Amino acid sequence: MLFNVLKWIHVLSAISAVGSNITYGIWISRASRNPEALPFTLRGIKLIDDQLANRAYGLLFITGLLMVFLVKIPLTTPWLLVALILYLALGLTGFLGYTPALKKQIQLLESQGSDSTEYQAIARRGLWLGVILVILAIAIVFLMVVKPRLW
Repeated sequence: MLFNVLKWIHVLSAISAVGSNITYGIWISRASRNPEALPFTLRGIKLIDDQLANRAYGLLFITGLLMVFLVKIPLTTPWLLVALILYLALGLTGFLGYTPALKKQIQLLESQGSDSTEYQAIARRGLWLGVILVILAIAIVFLMVVKPRLW
């Protein structure tokens, strides 16, 4: 019973975290066509990222490890080990790259506007970091669902 509850929380957390992240590009793309909406949109994305997505990623890690220990899967199992390495890369990229870039993007938008060279540069950086994060997250979901034999 405990395993099933953990798995349910784990799946809900994955839906919340990855689902949130996937929408950011759509929101930014739409708001970029309407500069008045851009500050609200970016602050909304930051709020969702800080309050929902990042917390869900943390809960994913905790529930995932608890399930692994409950069923006694070695952490060196190839699909699990690769997923954990990708999770570490995702966390570092988000914490050290995307979150500061989004914060800077909001600051530059408010101080210089969306047409400034600095804003455009940080917006492109945020876009590419977001793409990398989504690719990492989708790869992790693939490994968790398919559990491929890697070696």
